[in-house]
Formats: sequence, structure tokens, C-alpha cells
Amino acid sequence: MEKSKYIDHTNLKATATYDDILKLCNEANQYQFASVCVNPSNVSLAHKLLTDTGVLTCTVVGFPLGATPSEVKAYETTKAIADGADEIDMVINLGMAKAHNWEYVYEDIKAVVDAANGVLVKVIIECCYLTEEEKVEACKASVKAKANFVKTSTGFGTGGATVADVALMKKTVGDACLVKAAGGIRDKKTFEEMIAAGADRIGCSCGAKIMEEYANE
Repeated sequence: MEKSKYIDHTNLKATATYDDILKLCNEANQYQFASVCVNPSNVSLAHKLLTDTGVLTCTVVGFPLGATPSEVKAYETTKAIADGADEIDMVINLGMAKAHNWEYVYEDIKAVVDAANGVLVKVIIECCYLTEEEKVEACKASVKAKANFVKTSTGFGTGGATVADVALMKKTVGDACLVKAAGGIRDKKTFEEMIAAGADRIGCSCGAKIMEEYANE
């Protein structure tokens, strides 16, 4: 697979303006990234800017804390898809994960998967807050709910993607779903380390910089 197709080109800043999203989409089109990942209020704009480019529009649900009710996450999902989202990155309920209420975590994920109705869903388990055992159980709940990806981080927690977490997630899900690494991936070296560990997608705001590193080799 081409290196650019690993990348979800991301701007989830609360302060992102029209010009910021325009720049993000132009770069995504230039490098033919897999998608752009934007906040829900920017989905319709990104979808419009990316029409006929081959680049998908991704957005986030229950972001960044994961603490909204499942019904709200389901509505967010339905609304985002109506606005043009091709992929959904949802955050699990971390309090329920820390309490080991895995049935709730599963049902919460399933509510989004069901609302997505076939649209690709990535499940952010926010590894920085979880023990190794909890990471495994969160991945298992995601597989049980028939999510398409598990994802390391929001980028808004206390830590981002690590090689160890990606490898653990890949080992846990096997061929049942894919793995997305996100958070703190800012250069070619880290990008390649994540792919080597088993990442199938990379979420980062530095996609253009990473592609320039390859171009300058």
C-alpha cells in the first residue's frame, strides 16, 4: 500500500477555521491521503471540498472524553453520516472501562456501529488511561460489536500512540479488525515504527510533513 494511504490527515482543534479545513483538504487531495478527520461541525464542509478527490471524510463521536450517553453517540453518528461522513471515530466510555463494566462498553460501541449502518467505525480506546488488561478487554468489546478498527488515542489524553500499544492491539484483534495509531506521530521514523508494529492506519496532523520527508530522501 502507498504510504499516503495510511494517513488520516487530522485537524480536531476547537479553533479550526474555514481556512484551516480548506488547507487540510487541499493537502489531503495533493498527497491522496486515506481521509481527513475533522470535528462534526466541519463534516459538511470537508465533504464538499473533497468531492471527486478520492479522499474520504472522517469525523469523531463522543469526542474527546467518551462520556456522552450511547443514544447521543448514536445520534451524532447518524447526523455525521447525513452530513457526508464516510468514517466514524468514536470514543469508548472510559469510566465504564475503568470500572470493568465491559457489557456497557460493548453496548456503547454497538450503538454506534448499528447507527453507522455499514459506514466504517473506528473505536478509540484511549490507551493512556488503561491497564494492559483493560486495553485487551476494550479491543475484545470492539471486535464483538463488529467495529472495523480499534484506535489508540484521541490525541487529547495524557499520551498518544506507542509501539507497544499498537502491537498489543494487533495481537488481540488479529484479523477480526484493523488498528489505527494516533497521537504524537509527527515524523517519518515514528510513522514507520507504528506500521511495523501493526498499524493499518495512522491519524496525524503532520501528514504533509511526513510525505515531504519521503520526497526529500
